[in-house]
Amino acid sequence: MVTHLYLGVVIFAVFAVAVGQPAIKVICSKDSISVKWRVGPQLVPYAARLFIGSCTPSEWRVLDSGEGEASFDYKFSECGFARKMKGKHMVYQGDVSFRPQAKGKPAVFQQPIECIFKRPAGWIPSFMNPGAGASEGRSKLVFHMALLNDQLTGVAKTNVVPLGSFMPIWAAVEQKSHQPLLLLMEECVAATTPQLLPNSQIHPIIGNKGCLLESKTGSSMFLPRYHSSAIILYLQSFSFGIGEEVYIHCNLMVWDHDALDKTKKACHVTEHGSWELLDDPSLSSLCNCCESTCASKMKRATDWESSMNYNSVLGPIIITDQSNAHSNATLVASDSAIDSQSSLSSTN
Repeated sequence: MVTHLYLGVVIFAVFAVAVGQPAIKVICSKDSISVKWRVGPQLVPYAARLFIGSCTPSEWRVLDSGEGEASFDYKFSECGFARKMKGKHMVYQGDVSFRPQAKGKPAVFQQPIECIFKRPAGWIPSFMNPGAGASEGRSKLVFHMALLNDQLTGVAKTNVVPLGSFMPIWAAVEQKSHQPLLLLMEECVAATTPQLLPNSQIHPIIGNKGCLLESKTGSSMFLPRYHSSAIILYLQSFSFGIGEEVYIHCNLMVWDHDALDKTKKACHVTEHGSWELLDDPSLSSLCNCCESTCASKMKRATDWESSMNYNSVLGPIIITDQSNAHSNATLVASDSAIDSQSSLSSTN
């Protein structure tokens, strides 16, 4: 707390002692939060400077002991809580703080709080609704592909990704007049060129008709679907093309969700080390071929099947090795900087 003494107000030292061991109780409800915060007698005159997010206490009382108790009962939306989607969970994040100075000045005390819920069935971020973002069409189907932000709440604002962090890649198809269809990623590779050429260097990501190869050695996975017409590849960034422009090339396919087989599937390795079928774990035996070759009976593809495939390209994405950057800190910044304003584009 010494950093605040430059304000020349001795009472700041008192504040530091008063909030040093705060008694904070948090109760999370479906769309709201209830917090009780007991503070020492020194803070009783400053109750109006206690906050949860952007909200002041909804109730305040002085206890017989001389201490004060602030109660906060608010909806998450009222106090500026951040909503994030993490896998199967919805997370609301905020903080309680003591801010004796006007808005914009640093808090003397701040403690983060979280409420974690199971993600509601059918919940869809607004940007994922059909029609959002750039798209391409084929046979009356419109495909989308984008890099999401860390919270999975919108399109990423930067294409610079630190090595080892996650790149959530979202793909979706607008079904229009079609019956409900299942979107699959049949094959994905990373390359340093926006077009795949005979001499292009590539890094396999998904292969063998829907097997997430990257999940065998890292933490990559398919996230639970919010709709059959969309899929999110939660891809852990890799060392291929470090510092260069990397493009993700994917062959997207739509299929009947009731007709999955060894060549029409989405499989990843779970934390237990076994292959699992994203859309029905009870049928994970369809993924057994991921360790060999996934092939169906020989037959010629119909025109309908051919029209259900679409090649999409996402990029450029720039993967940076921060540990290597630190070891080379003596380099001139202008020589090692990466333009974080590069735009993320999707081409066919």
